[in-house]
Amino acid sequence: MKIVVLAGGTSTERSVSITSGTMVCKALREKNHQAVLVDIFCGIEVNGNLEEAFAEENYDVDKAAEYMHSFDEKLDEMIASRRRFFGRNVLELCEAADVVFLALHGANGEDGKVQATFDLLGIPYTGTGYLSSALAMDKSITKQFFRAHNVPTPNGVTLKKGQESEPLSSFGLELPVVVKPCCGGSSVGVYIAHTNEEYWQAMKDAFSYEPEVVVEEYIEGREFSVGVVDGKAYPIIEIAPIEGFYDYTNKYKAGATVDTCPAVLTEEQTKEMQKHAEDGVAALGIENYCRLDFMMRKDGRMYCLEANTLPGMTPTSLLPQEAQVLGISYPELCELLIQLSLRKRGNNA
Repeated sequence: MKIVVLAGGTSTERSVSITSGTMVCKALREKNHQAVLVDIFCGIEVNGNLEEAFAEENYDVDKAAEYMHSFDEKLDEMIASRRRFFGRNVLELCEAADVVFLALHGANGEDGKVQATFDLLGIPYTGTGYLSSALAMDKSITKQFFRAHNVPTPNGVTLKKGQESEPLSSFGLELPVVVKPCCGGSSVGVYIAHTNEEYWQAMKDAFSYEPEVVVEEYIEGREFSVGVVDGKAYPIIEIAPIEGFYDYTNKYKAGATVDTCPAVLTEEQTKEMQKHAEDGVAALGIENYCRLDFMMRKDGRMYCLEANTLPGMTPTSLLPQEAQVLGISYPELCELLIQLSLRKRGNNA
């Protein structure tokens, strides 16, 4: 198949997205697909016919990634000078492809805008649709849907600028709390505040990312992640950071965490967490695949934190690790996600 692997973009998770996209593109080419890596915002130079972009025999994925990174330092300038989000030749190339693999993360990628555009243009793509993408991106709305469907989630409140001066007690909260941007990802801008001073600083930093911030009770305990593919939960993985919590640095720094899959849990705990994951996916209407994050207290009470509709897709990312336990290799997983998405949209290939 002719496949565009769409990555990059303008979000704070641009670098992570390029890494995911690079690995996905290599895996798909290993499966004999005509896959090309494209930056959704910076675009791609195409010499001649669009079909030639897919047919290039000696296509160098690493070179394509280097080209994408060459825009990093001037990205802010490009954003300020442009109205159009999609880069040169991006939509045209996507329309010429059999399917687009979305390796995007964060705003303008994971929030439903790209998905809605592709739906209007009739472009097949991986992952869930625009509405469930938008719902899952908003942590405040996600919590409301979880509660409505009996998926346990930490108590919390969504605050706008100007409300940070109100005492936590007025929201039924007390220190320590977790502070995070309402629509961020990869734990960017997430802080654990144990003191009032830490809380004020965390709020200031979180508001520098977005105008709305979620403040929720801090759940002390073990951290887990559960992939859900085609409505069925994958083996649970436990993430144990060597230092601190599973923030942006620990997520993407080699050796910063100890991942255990399948997680060491009782059979009852495993079934309960997987059930919550499947219910969370159903609550938000997520199709095809996603990954949900959990915390579990010492007493066994578990809480679903959020859903990631376009989880990281490097070979060492959490979802690929879970798939490996089931005997699904990384290239096979990439192929599976494409076939699943095409079947859901009635475009069997």
